[in-house]
Amino acid sequence: MGDTQRIVYWVQRLSEIAMVGWLSMLLLVDVVASASVRGAQFLVPLCGVAGIVAIMLRRRHLVMGFCVTVGLSLVTSLVIGVTNTPGLPGMAESGAILLLTISLLRHVTPMRRAVLVSLVGLVALMAEGVGRDYLGSAGLAFSFVLFVGWSIAEGLGLYLRIQQDRRRDTLSSVRRAERLELARELHDLVAHHITGIVVQAQAAKTVAEMKPEAVGPALDAIANAGTEALTSMRRLVGVLRADDEAARRPGTTLADLRLLTESFTASGPQVAFEVGAGLDERALAPEVLTTMHRVLQEALTNVRRHAPGTGWVEVDLRPVGGPYSPAALLGSGLGVRLRVRNYSSAADPRIKRLGGGFGLVGMAERVEALGGRLWAGPTEEGAWEVVAEVPT
Repeated sequence: MGDTQRIVYWVQRLSEIAMVGWLSMLLLVDVVASASVRGAQFLVPLCGVAGIVAIMLRRRHLVMGFCVTVGLSLVTSLVIGVTNTPGLPGMAESGAILLLTISLLRHVTPMRRAVLVSLVGLVALMAEGVGRDYLGSAGLAFSFVLFVGWSIAEGLGLYLRIQQDRRRDTLSSVRRAERLELARELHDLVAHHITGIVVQAQAAKTVAEMKPEAVGPALDAIANAGTEALTSMRRLVGVLRADDEAARRPGTTLADLRLLTESFTASGPQVAFEVGAGLDERALAPEVLTTMHRVLQEALTNVRRHAPGTGWVEVDLRPVGGPYSPAALLGSGLGVRLRVRNYSSAADPRIKRLGGGFGLVGMAERVEALGGRLWAGPTEEGAWEVVAEVPT
């Protein structure tokens, strides 16, 4: 589990504990109130228990839990109204319905269904106020309070839903842009290979007339160019078919990576760039090198933006298979790994959100489109690093 996923996990767990704890305290009030009243008041704590269970199971059975809680609330209001049982309203029951309303409007699709189901919850809350026999005008006053609470829950749920939809749309736009860019770049690369094949075929024809023994190497060159074109075309088709996208730019070399680190050093922290032994640039596809270039550029930009106190940056590019690489990351076990590590005690916390924005989200799409993986997180030494691995 990555650092970001771990944070999200604990935030969800702590919010779960907070909600259940709050409802449990309200349930205690319901139990104390029902203990001093005879009749059907004992149903109120039971509704509270059902509401707490529905909250705990809402991630799997949200609509069912909401309907069961609301149904028990309506039945309780009916029984108390018929038997004229005096007492206090169901605190835990009401709180659970309001919390479930927020989750309902945030997650249930389509929105029309979520709104209609939440209106049933409003009916249950109003019945709790006017259908239960409270002293004087307390029932109407409590109904008004519940209506205000329901309105707030409705607005909060819709707000969270809108924010969630906006983020999803933004991520989709980033991925779509990366996918289209990759398609354009791979198209240029394939065109380059095809042009080379045509030129070499014409040259082979001329050579065959003047020097027949040189035809073999020329045909080998044509075959190699055709293989490269076919490989790039397969990558292009795979990206266009995939729902998750990525990208690259042809023409990038190891020298371009070194030049990028040197330009960063000229106006920022020192960068130590190391290329691992055994890494052959000629064995790397152009789209792989381009993706590494884009990831390095984004990582260095984030260092400049979010970690101004960084003293130096370590950039390491080497064949995959070292102790750092997680097992079974790449199916063939052959690939290249780029690691960018910065040492700083004053890094901006926003960098922990995979680059502080959508920059590395797009880079992750590029890497994944080539069959690799990108992740970011802190190290045991207190540094922050971005790692990308791509099969070759």
